[in-house]
Amino acid sequence: MDSVETVVVGAGPAGAAAAIELARAGRDVLVLDRAVFPRDKCCGDGLTALALRELEHLELAADTVESWRFVSEVAIRAPSGKERRYPLPEGPGYHAAVARRADLDAALVARATDAGATIEQGCAVTNVTAAKDPAAKDHVVVDIDGRNSVRATHLIAADGMWSPTRKALGLQVEGYRGEWHAFRQYYENVSPRASNELIVWFEKDLLPGYAWSFPLADGRANIGFGIQRGGAHAVGDMKQLWPDLLSRPHIRDVLGPDARPEEPHKAWPIPARVGRVPLVGPRTMFVGDAAAVTDPMTGEGIGQALLTGRLAAEAILADGDALSTYERAVRRELVADDRMARVLIPLLARPLIARGALKLTGATGWTRRNFARWMFEDYPRAMIATPRRWRRGMFTGPGAYPTP
Repeated sequence: MDSVETVVVGAGPAGAAAAIELARAGRDVLVLDRAVFPRDKCCGDGLTALALRELEHLELAADTVESWRFVSEVAIRAPSGKERRYPLPEGPGYHAAVARRADLDAALVARATDAGATIEQGCAVTNVTAAKDPAAKDHVVVDIDGRNSVRATHLIAADGMWSPTRKALGLQVEGYRGEWHAFRQYYENVSPRASNELIVWFEKDLLPGYAWSFPLADGRANIGFGIQRGGAHAVGDMKQLWPDLLSRPHIRDVLGPDARPEEPHKAWPIPARVGRVPLVGPRTMFVGDAAAVTDPMTGEGIGQALLTGRLAAEAILADGDALSTYERAVRRELVADDRMARVLIPLLARPLIARGALKLTGATGWTRRNFARWMFEDYPRAMIATPRRWRRGMFTGPGAYPTP
C-alpha cells in the first residue's frame, strides 16, 4: 500500500486549488480523477470576481486558458422586457470573465502539476475507509481501480454533488437532487452581440431563475438557463422548455440568424446548501459541489469551489486540527451569505418585485456599478450585514488580473 500526506479526489477547480496550494507549500499531495483532461463539464462558464481573485492567487495565467474572455459590463433584461446595461467597475483589474470549463479545468490541472502535485487521471476511486494505523494515528485508505490502494493522513473530497467519498463514509444525504438545475448548449456563428456581450434574461416563467448568453472566442457563445427545484417549471420539462426559450424574439435576435448548435445540449443539477450537509468526515474535508457550496441565488459555484479548496489546504498547512479549522473557515466565509440569499430568493421569484429591484438598481450610474459588483461577488453577499468582515475599501477594491 502506498502512503501520501494528502489525497485529493477530483481534479476540478476545488480539487486543483487545494492541490496547488499544498504543492507549492512543499507538501506531498496526490490528485485522483476518473476523467482524462481536457474533459467537458456542464457549466455556464462564467467567472465572478471571487473566482478571478482565487485564480489569480493560484497564479493561473489567463492566457493559458484558450477560451478566456474578460467582461466589462453585463446587459440584463427585466421581466417587463426593459433592458439595462450594468458596467463593471473601471480601474485596475477585471470583475468578470468567461472560459469554457474544458479549457479552464485542464489549465488548472496543468498548473497543479507545475506546482509539484502528482496528478493521476483515468483513476476511479472505488472505496474510502477510515482506519487507524498500529500507532493509533488516524488515517484513511483510498481504494483505486487498477492500482494499489493509498493510505493518507488527509483526504480532500472534491468529487462532486453525488460524492462517492461521502457515500463511502456513510455521510450521503438520501434523496438529494440539488436546489438548482441548469441547461446549456454551445453555439457557433452567433451574432456579434452574442459573441461579445454577457447577457442575462430574467424571464417571468423562470424566476427566480434566468437565461443567459455568455460570450466565448471565435464567434461562439454559451447559451442556457437555470431554474430552481420546485419552481414554475418541473425539472423534467427542461428539454421541452429549451426550444420555447430559443424561439422567444429577444433571445432569437441575440443569437442571430446564422447561429448553430455545436453539440448536444446538456443539463445538470447544482447543490446549494452550504452548512446543511456535513463539511467534514473522518480525516476528510468536502469541497466544492461535494460541500454544496454553490451560491443559492445565482447557481454560480466556481468561485466557491476554488475558495473551499484553498481553505481545505490552508487548514492542513496550519498543522492543527484541520477538520475543525476547515469547518469554521467555510462557515465564516459562506454561511451568512447563503442565509441572506435564501431570504431574497422567494422575493425575487415574484415578477413585480424582480422588476422593481432591477428598476431600482438601474436608476443611476452608481447603482448600476454597485449592483454589478454585488451580483458578480466582488464582495460577500452579506457583507453589509456582517460587521466582522468590514474593512476599509471593502466596496471599492480593484479587480483581479490588473494589466501592467
